[in-house]
Amino acid sequence: MDRIEQIKQFLVATPNDSFLKHALALEYIKLNDDAAARQLFEELLAHEPGYVGSYYHLGKLLERAGDNAAAISTYEKGMEMAKAGNERHAYNELQSAYEDLVY
Repeated sequence: MDRIEQIKQFLVATPNDSFLKHALALEYIKLNDDAAARQLFEELLAHEPGYVGSYYHLGKLLERAGDNAAAISTYEKGMEMAKAGNERHAYNELQSAYEDLVY
């Protein structure tokens, strides 16, 4: 059984597990299935906006899709959530991605 199927099976038992949704989205990115990854990241962040690591990956995905405005908004929201959670490393990564895109 491949990783995607394994993660999907775990999600049947715990459908709102943010870690599993994040992991599944990353697997979809590896397969260049950005649409499926985007959907998962958006569902995850709607359910758990404090899951800071997903903002970076969603932002990068939006950049690849050419939606820079949405990427900027995603990075900004991620920085806000990282600051609120005192997650300095995540904040710095999001800020760097934001600045690379904006400046």
